Amino acid sequence: MFSLIIAWSFIWKGWALWRAARLKHVGWYIALLIINSVGIFEIIYLIVTNKKYAELNGSIK
Repeated sequence: MFSLIIAWSFIWKGWALWRAARLKHVGWYIALLIINSVGIFEIIYLIVTNKKYAELNGSIK
């Protein structure tokens, strides 16, 4: 069970850190790196930045 929680957290943290780096959100990157919330904080960040990231990649016209 504990290994599932670690894997879950690792996946979301990696995805959120990658997006923060791509969007050049240094403050968010540091916060995401330090705060451990079992993926909750990371999921919120990904949802909030979804539109901006899509615009960066040209997905929304």
